[in-house]
Amino acid sequence: MTRRRFIADTSTPTTATLLGDQAVHLARVLRATPGQIYDIVANGFLHRAEITSVTEDQVLFTLHEELETDAALPLHLLLAVFKFDHMEWAIEKATELGIAKITPILARRTEKHLAQSALKRSERWRRIALEASKQSRRTTIPEIHTPTPLKSALEQEATSNRILLSETEQATTLTTALENSKPNHGPGNQITHAIAIGPEGGWTPEEISLFTQHQWQPVTLGPRILRAETAAIAAIAIASTHLA
Repeated sequence: MTRRRFIADTSTPTTATLLGDQAVHLARVLRATPGQIYDIVANGFLHRAEITSVTEDQVLFTLHEELETDAALPLHLLLAVFKFDHMEWAIEKATELGIAKITPILARRTEKHLAQSALKRSERWRRIALEASKQSRRTTIPEIHTPTPLKSALEQEATSNRILLSETEQATTLTTALENSKPNHGPGNQITHAIAIGPEGGWTPEEISLFTQHQWQPVTLGPRILRAETAAIAAIAIASTHLA
């Protein structure tokens, strides 16, 4: 039987602690007791862990051997901010698919009230990523960056393979771009690829010019016009076949 997995709220090299809702769930719902064994993600690694003490405020574990895990998909998703309920769905599913990092982008066509509220939503997006990481049994939680204007995000992007989903591109597919991308010669956890997806209404001509200046390759997902959240999930799924 597969052991339940939790992500530690705090940890040391030899112990891990669950707090808040996680502690309440273990204490009240699972009726956890000292001596029980769970899988705990702590210090960036997955461990077999034994409960040392249980209260409704905290559950303390002793960490035992490190377990084998899958690495995150070495992909950075630059996702223009759009309707928050759709945005949350995209973040949840991108996390389940293994994305390493998401940067919400404040684009020219991002609705004004969404752009103004995006910063306040950041913590909620991080909580969604945390819960989705637990549900999908990930070892790592994707980084959800602070919402960033497009120009700043492009200037900060460090990956060598930069791919722009573009409604005007008809020839080069995402699959072709991934097949021709530069191999990863860095550390195993290094993010090697970035994919940018625009808002409702797409990128403006000025924004397309910015992407060109920063050497992003435009690609197509096919002849259909997809919603932003659909395009994000389709792109990550295609990328995972090449990068996982």
